[in-house]
Amino acid sequence: MSRFLFVVPPLVGHVNPAVGTAAVLAARGHDIAWAGPVDLVRRLAGPDAHVFPCVPPDAKPDHAGEIVGRTGHLKGPAAFQFLWERFLIPLADHMAPRIRTAIEEFRPDVVIADQQTIAGGIVAESLGLTWVTSATTSAELVDPLAGMPKVAAWSDGLIEALRGRIADGRGAADPRMSPYGVLAYTTRALLGPVALPEQVWLVGPSLTDRPAPTDFPWEWLEGTERTVLVSLGTANAEAGGPFLNAAVQALSGLPGVRAVVVDPAHNVAAAGENILLRPHVPQLPLLAHVDAVVCHAGHNTVCEALWNGVPLVVAPIRDDQPIVAGQVTAAGAGVRLRFGRADAGRIADAVGTVLDEAAGYRDAARAIGRSFRAAGGSVAAADRLEGLLPRATSPSIRRGPRPHDVEQGAARRAVRGCSRGR
Repeated sequence: MSRFLFVVPPLVGHVNPAVGTAAVLAARGHDIAWAGPVDLVRRLAGPDAHVFPCVPPDAKPDHAGEIVGRTGHLKGPAAFQFLWERFLIPLADHMAPRIRTAIEEFRPDVVIADQQTIAGGIVAESLGLTWVTSATTSAELVDPLAGMPKVAAWSDGLIEALRGRIADGRGAADPRMSPYGVLAYTTRALLGPVALPEQVWLVGPSLTDRPAPTDFPWEWLEGTERTVLVSLGTANAEAGGPFLNAAVQALSGLPGVRAVVVDPAHNVAAAGENILLRPHVPQLPLLAHVDAVVCHAGHNTVCEALWNGVPLVVAPIRDDQPIVAGQVTAAGAGVRLRFGRADAGRIADAVGTVLDEAAGYRDAARAIGRSFRAAGGSVAAADRLEGLLPRATSPSIRRGPRPHDVEQGAARRAVRGCSRGR
């Protein structure tokens, strides 16, 4: 039996893929622990999950696991700056000593650090541990800052300053792209023909059963109408009101179509008889019953829809969503709308387009879904992690890096430059 420590942020979309991978490892007899938000991890991974608390008390996740109070109206550079200065770096500063404590107590053979818990990779590397990056979105894989060298240098500077504070400057690897391996929960069919470092493992989505509302009226789906799911994720509740109301207006009374609209903030006051308004839905089982999804291009929602062969209407808001939306349209699996200009007419036209069987969107979505299944998901991810065990040892973590980590410093710096496209 070996030990695996998963380091995760207070974000449902980043914890869910890790839960599937951890479940496979646990079923194979390995010991699993978590460093992250206790309540969220135990809600998703089970009440008996071994969790080392690592999240600030004021970063409490809401029902969907997103950060409460995260500004919803910011876009572009302002959103990127907010993400780093107000979330990623403060979270890393807070988590670092707690991650170190978790490592000292649990003594893992391998650390799996989410890309948004950048302290995980930095601390693990500084202690000479084998560590892997968990990439739950494809944004970093395609180097989104390749055309913005000043912004890339700014974020790199934040990381190096953080490394100085939490690891005494030890290490050279980009904590978002471990040289040991990167678990990328996607496939070429969606990602497209981008150049990737050799340590990136395209394992496909890691899907597993999760807690879900038990009061969903499944009988409402009976009949011959085509069903559309509309969801923007709970984190976008503040910004999503106008879009959801436009979607309800577009779909109300549309012949042969019914819609399930996820409205956690109760932004929609009234809807037609063919609209079911719900604050939360059992999304994974529901997707097996829908014909199209209208969403914000969140990576997990997109992958879950495509797993089921469901085409999409994507209206990205911020962060990695424009990149994911571009992948969906490039693969021919959906139509893209501009979030701020998506009125009822545009939404209705887009939904009609992806529901048109002759247009080929469903065929493209099904092809991506087949690629996901072939990639192996959580089983393939667990295989990759087990493959590291012959060289993974639990060093005396109070002694600092192992000798071979020092020797590989130049190689890691080269990997870092490659992964960032520079």
